[in-house]
Amino acid sequence: MRGPLMPYTVAAADLLGFAAATTEAHGVPPDDARLLADTLVTAELWGHPSHGMLRLPWYLARIASGATAATATPEVVSDNGAVLVLDGRAGLGQVLADRATRLGVERAREHGISAIAVRDSGHFGTAAYFTRKAAKEGCVALLATNASPAMAPWGGREKRVGTNPWSISAPGGRYGTVVMDIANTAVARGKIYHAKERGEPIPEGWAADADGVPTTDPRRAVEGLILPMAGHKGYAISFMFDVLAGVLTGSAFGTGVVGPYRPTGRSGVGHLLICVDIRSMADPAEFERRMEALIEETKSAPTAPGTSEVFVPGEPEVRTAERLRTEGITLADDTWASLSRVADATAVPLPTPANPQELPA
Repeated sequence: MRGPLMPYTVAAADLLGFAAATTEAHGVPPDDARLLADTLVTAELWGHPSHGMLRLPWYLARIASGATAATATPEVVSDNGAVLVLDGRAGLGQVLADRATRLGVERAREHGISAIAVRDSGHFGTAAYFTRKAAKEGCVALLATNASPAMAPWGGREKRVGTNPWSISAPGGRYGTVVMDIANTAVARGKIYHAKERGEPIPEGWAADADGVPTTDPRRAVEGLILPMAGHKGYAISFMFDVLAGVLTGSAFGTGVVGPYRPTGRSGVGHLLICVDIRSMADPAEFERRMEALIEETKSAPTAPGTSEVFVPGEPEVRTAERLRTEGITLADDTWASLSRVADATAVPLPTPANPQELPA
């Protein structure tokens, strides 16, 4: 395996402009294109390049093939007030999840709690991008989605279950938003793709090859299995989130879901968003005071050797974003080469890196 390559460093605003322009060049409406771009750049700023710019060519390839509709035109399947089901009609997952978030907040304010189901959607990037929005509007939000098969069922050796990530966000008073966003595998699949693009091995315990043999080679891992987090517990959680996001919403489930890295094939991803309006259960100011007390109690715990500070969920991403907005975002050589091909295909100039170098052949 080749060693790590020199990254390119680019300003976040420049990456955002490039991603939005190339997406718009594929027929996506301007506001939707900018939303997609913002989800990718935000993931980079949070320190999660696995869900960042390396995915842009994947999304664009699916739009170009017709697997994803350039213009999202969701239809209401059923509307019971607090419970709403949308058919995404193969639109961009980010656009549909954003629509669901707006509706979820509106319905929660009206009914105290809401459940917005989306069927026939696509990969939407980081779930926390959307639950954070709901938290800023005074809700506690849970968003679950299913994904294409990545892990074997516990005791099996073939892909049958997706990573099926989920996020919970809540207002944290003066500490901002606390948010959890995890896949139910030992690692998000995008992190293995990111390691592959950087030419770096993956840690032991992340994945197995196609024969079920543990591997640290990301290329073999991509064709093989991602291991569940916490053994059988990760498998069980992932299975049940497919029940919520896939079966219950009327979307695809199990092996019927197609991932974003495949340029063809209807995705069939399902999402379920549950929002609780804090005002329906507690005084918002009192809720925030209680959240601050919880955060302060947690952060005041004595640190373990080698640890300088205790973080609450979502705090590391905020710190990383503050730093990268100044330093710029680093992109692996392979990611830069992929974006260069997108630039050539769309006639949208690449942003100028702070450390330009000769592109690979």
